[in-house]
Amino acid sequence: MHRLAKSTFLAGLQCPKRLWFQVHEPETSETPDLDARRRMDEGIRVGRLAREHVPGGVLVGSWYATVEARLSATRAALEAGERVLYEASVLADDVLVQADILERQSEAYTLIEVKSSTRVKDEHIPDAAVQLWALRRAGVAVQRAEVMHLNRECRFPDLSNLFVREDVTGLVEGLLPEVPERVASLLAVPDGPCPDVAVGPHCEQPRTCPFHARCWEAAPPDHVSTLHNLSARRAAEFIERGWITIGQLPDDVDLPETAARQVRSLRHGARIVEPGLADALATLQGPLGYLDFETINPAIPVWPGCRPYDQIPVQFSCHVEQDDGSLRHFAHLVDGPGDPRAELAHRLVTACQGARTLLTYNVSFERAGVRRLLEAVPALAAELADIESRLVDLLPVVRNHVYDPAFEGSFSIKGVLHGLVPGQGYDDLEIRDGGTASLMLSRLILDGEAVSDIERARLRRQLLAYCERDTLAMVAVLAELRRLAGPHDPQLRLL
Repeated sequence: MHRLAKSTFLAGLQCPKRLWFQVHEPETSETPDLDARRRMDEGIRVGRLAREHVPGGVLVGSWYATVEARLSATRAALEAGERVLYEASVLADDVLVQADILERQSEAYTLIEVKSSTRVKDEHIPDAAVQLWALRRAGVAVQRAEVMHLNRECRFPDLSNLFVREDVTGLVEGLLPEVPERVASLLAVPDGPCPDVAVGPHCEQPRTCPFHARCWEAAPPDHVSTLHNLSARRAAEFIERGWITIGQLPDDVDLPETAARQVRSLRHGARIVEPGLADALATLQGPLGYLDFETINPAIPVWPGCRPYDQIPVQFSCHVEQDDGSLRHFAHLVDGPGDPRAELAHRLVTACQGARTLLTYNVSFERAGVRRLLEAVPALAAELADIESRLVDLLPVVRNHVYDPAFEGSFSIKGVLHGLVPGQGYDDLEIRDGGTASLMLSRLILDGEAVSDIERARLRRQLLAYCERDTLAMVAVLAELRRLAGPHDPQLRLL
């Protein structure tokens, strides 16, 4: 019945090649990445809760299996003069859209697009525009468009102000004249050959395309986009000037210090160790502890005082140096649906007692976690503040003094471990990255009733092993940094 849906229209706006893939190869489409899966799951939960804040409506979409039935039910609800419709569907010029909420005010409706973000984003405007265009083409009187998003000032348990409704009518109306031409051009895409579209910044905007790996598989490993912390705009400028690889950059190109070190390392095929590394390491006063948090950040807060998307620590690993040079390991992973913060805070205080310096990797994350615990457990305010005062970041020590070609532009703990300590990594684990860990933690903690005892035990083993590996990675990286700061290996070159 339709050749475009709202989702494929928006995909085509990002890249017509993405639209072509989604239409012609749906069975071979890449599995949505973890971020996409989390967004979809959160979006469903947020959408359901949003209906309670615009109550009294008729739910159309979820009750009907076919497009024809949804269209018919929508027409019947509109003709009956229903005040509020949820997931109403209309078809206009081969484009099918489903509106989250239609709320009738006087003689016309307000289109309410529900988003799980905490603000209106640029990408929301074309989303609302194609819906408003289709609704009006289908004969529905819509005079206003709103984006209904989460309110960061809302705190559990009072969810009465969970949503904010923002009027975007002016922005949407300003875009409406462009919609018919865009629709016409995108309707033609599936009928032709796969579009030839060069990779570029659009592959990441407004978020990473699900076919990113497919289009980038032929890109050279030293593509300019791998330069550390290079903006998409600047990468596009380099490509336009014919500088596709890092090796093609002229000697006088202006780059930040870290990216310039990366360029030198790749050109000479050697690891760079800056002379200041030893002095940086000398500031680390032992005994050392190595601390890592894992968190969840539910869109809809579930514990007292929490706001949408607050990063709440629910797991930690801590290795602490002992007098004999060995390491003692402390770990905690919350269990059960109750508020986990008090028990985790007490265990954290115990774990960190023996460390004068607590090494982290990207200290802002652990610092924020300690502060979240401090807010929730004021009885331990002094102890937690002391822990915060002992946090030290290992990341800038690496970033400011060392680069190895194996980093591939990344200073993540996994990339650095791979570059500095070959043979050590995460490949033997079932959970190998923070995104998967967060997803599994959310499932374990927030969806516990749906997880069997066997599955719960398995997830706990996997999560504990992953978090421990993060702190052991810091141990291994620091040991290698200390070796590099000593008498230099003749195979290493200071460039």
